[in-house]
Amino acid sequence: MTAELVRGQNHPLSGTRLEIRVSAGGPVVAGATLAGADGKVAGADRVAHPASHRLPGLEVSRQAAADHRLAVDLEALPEDVHRVHVMLALPAGAGGPTSFGTLAAPFIAVTELDGAEIATFTITDLGVESAVVALELYRRQGAWKVRAVGQGYAGGLAAMLHDQGLEQAFETAAAINEAVTRGMARAVAPPPPRPAADPAPQAPAPGGGPVDYRHPRRATATPPDPAPVAAPPAEPGQPPRPVAGDANGWTMNERLYNQVWGMFEDLARSAAAYRSAVDFAESRLEQELDKVLSDPATRVGPAADAARAEARARQASLVEQARAVLDRDLAQLAAEAEVVEHALPPAFARWDSPVWQGFQVPLETPMALRLGELHLPERTDLRIPMLVRLPLERGLWIDSGRTSGLQSAIVDSSELRRLAMETAVAHAARLLAVHPVGDYTVHVIDPAGAAGGALAPLLQSGALKEAPAAGAQGVSALLDRLTRRVDLVQMAARSGASDSLPPDVDTAEQLLIVNDFPHGFDDRSVNQLRYIADEGPSVGVHLMMVADREDARGYGPVLDPLWRALLRVTPVPDDHLADPWVGHTWTYEPSLVPVGSDVLGQVLRSVGQARQAYGI
Repeated sequence: MTAELVRGQNHPLSGTRLEIRVSAGGPVVAGATLAGADGKVAGADRVAHPASHRLPGLEVSRQAAADHRLAVDLEALPEDVHRVHVMLALPAGAGGPTSFGTLAAPFIAVTELDGAEIATFTITDLGVESAVVALELYRRQGAWKVRAVGQGYAGGLAAMLHDQGLEQAFETAAAINEAVTRGMARAVAPPPPRPAADPAPQAPAPGGGPVDYRHPRRATATPPDPAPVAAPPAEPGQPPRPVAGDANGWTMNERLYNQVWGMFEDLARSAAAYRSAVDFAESRLEQELDKVLSDPATRVGPAADAARAEARARQASLVEQARAVLDRDLAQLAAEAEVVEHALPPAFARWDSPVWQGFQVPLETPMALRLGELHLPERTDLRIPMLVRLPLERGLWIDSGRTSGLQSAIVDSSELRRLAMETAVAHAARLLAVHPVGDYTVHVIDPAGAAGGALAPLLQSGALKEAPAAGAQGVSALLDRLTRRVDLVQMAARSGASDSLPPDVDTAEQLLIVNDFPHGFDDRSVNQLRYIADEGPSVGVHLMMVADREDARGYGPVLDPLWRALLRVTPVPDDHLADPWVGHTWTYEPSLVPVGSDVLGQVLRSVGQARQAYGI
């Protein structure tokens, strides 16, 4: 049973290897301090933070984020450490909230390595504080316990560290803030729980344990953790040679996932620094030219020409220096991207990756899925994989209407609709392929039967268990079945009665693909779609819409919440996505099967054969 702690309450810890997961309402810095029996921190080398994220027995995230995971090995801590304080702080000077009182209450969970929660703590009643000691792990008579603290500090990190007896409190706080604001460390998105024996997705069931989604005819085992990755030696005077898996994590896939997100952030920040330098150079040039023009004595003549030439030369020099730094960073990132791309597992890989040639249906659920690639105009050939976490927290909307992409302008509307449905099939095929047999079920609504060509690979392989729902009656019947599943699993989760689900309820993860919305939908069906979009993801029912929003204008603003609930992607390159750090406009390209390749058919045939072997 999970212990839900309140301030001051403690709980025993049975294991020594733990994960501490943090969920906050916005980006926060997560760190930890190692203290002696007196609760004092002996020096800055006993503080784990973004600029120094690893200490013996302790590893923390390397950037501010809304979610964190801290790894703790109590047996590996130095012998003189008796207390570990987990601390949270708001990034200083980042332009975001300056106090925890303006954010949702931070939630802390202490878990075992298999994801089982030991204790949780919600830090409530915070106001002007910008730093807080969340938890304390402490040793008492040879045994370790966790205590909920929730002590906030209006003076921020420096005040908190000073209160723990650290003499270098202000210097350490400044180093942490500098590491975050300058992007010295990479942002690490938290991976999902790692189940010990069967990684099938689970829905939360307050007070009664999780709903079990395991297939009764399948046994799985968690693969062993990979050995640490060692980087090859660099040439003298050259940057380190990139290596795949050079990020923190318990498994190689987790390290690769974190590395990809690190590359994404590094590219965002490098481009932001370059653009800022160019803007500064332009602003400085304007100021110097204005100064020359403001003085009648220097407005014309050889002196004025020389001053203007010198100003333009300084501007060109600044831009050239900034470009040189950017080119250096981009070259390093391009080399890293090349190495990482070839090491990605099927869930993360491109469709033309050799990893698909030896594809086998996996025994465990992946932590993320590739939806496409992202790039910036500074170097369009440097592509970063766009990975989304699994299970999908948001549905997908594949826009079949006109977009801002160049290809959209030269492709007619019927071709865009065809490409959009082929994109949906590619995403659905990948979801089926990377989940264990029987853990994922795909349904399709195609009211007018217009998607037969795009759906052929799913139907011919047997990966799609039932024909697409067509006509008003078919649409209504399928939506009734899925909304019933959402209701039943929700009720089972709330009551802790997962064994009481009717035998006809498919407890596998469900994906509903809706083509050509809103054609063929009445008001009741539209409301059911909205319900699935809102309530479905938490209990394993996910929505993928293939639609042109302009076609739905007739419904008025009633559908606006539906569109906002979905992640919009496009079947052609488009620049509608922005990163969470500096807000760049990124060009998104969908993950599509190369023209003439049969890789999609091969993968889906493997899925279909596996289903037949299991009698599914």
